Amino acid sequence: MTTRELGAVREALNAAGIDISYAYEDLVFPEHNGFLLQFGAKEHEVLIHINAEANETELSVAINLLEEKGGETGLVFHQGDYYHLNQADENNIHLEFHKNINHCKETK
Repeated sequence: MTTRELGAVREALNAAGIDISYAYEDLVFPEHNGFLLQFGAKEHEVLIHINAEANETELSVAINLLEEKGGETGLVFHQGDYYHLNQADENNIHLEFHKNINHCKETK
């Protein structure tokens, strides 16, 4: 089983000026939902999934800083998929992941 290093992810996010809003199993939801993080299959690997509704240009500065700070803590970040987030009901959300941003927007 792969070790999940939430402390190292929290440290990298904080160094990039980002707080964690929520962590659940292998997912980490930073504040503002422009992207989310998922622990990868390999130790120290973290996937960065981009919200299909976010402005990738605006996110690039935060993601680059996150990757830089993560490298200092031994984390390796990789581009993940695009996702769309919906409120499923009062207490639950629905995440839908797609490799292609256009497909993600078409299923919205």
